[in-house]
Amino acid sequence: MDQKKLANWIKVILVGIGLCGSFIYLYVVPELGRTMVAKYPEYSHGFWPWLCFIWCTGINCYVALGYAWKIAGDIGIDKSFSQKNAERLRAISILAATDAGVFFFGNVVLLLLNLSHPGIVILSMLIVFAGVCISVAAAALSHLVQKAAALQEDSDLTI
Repeated sequence: MDQKKLANWIKVILVGIGLCGSFIYLYVVPELGRTMVAKYPEYSHGFWPWLCFIWCTGINCYVALGYAWKIAGDIGIDKSFSQKNAERLRAISILAATDAGVFFFGNVVLLLLNLSHPGIVILSMLIVFAGVCISVAAAALSHLVQKAAALQEDSDLTI
């Protein structure tokens, strides 16, 4: 598979991820919230705070998708191993770690404000763990791309 085709596939996947995320954030989460409110009216006061909190956690995800789109563009023009891509991967790592931290502390704050249930906080640890895993993977990729970029630069300078 050539670089251009690979980049196009990555972009198609990123668009799919963005559309699935939009569906989840704009339809599934509000519908789940409405169902919960109908089933447990005592939690109706927490609907909007939770919905706004979930939507805010989605911002970092879409910023990371933007960085990934730029990386895919660089792959398409055969600049996979560059300092720019290493910096973008580092930014994705920071965004994922930040989002995991915000999600954890936001859950704790909502619990302390009596807008959540302890079981929700425990279940949210799975999402926090996934965010940390993405952060570590992006940081490792950033390190590898940075090393590969340095090697490629040295190789380009030799006669």
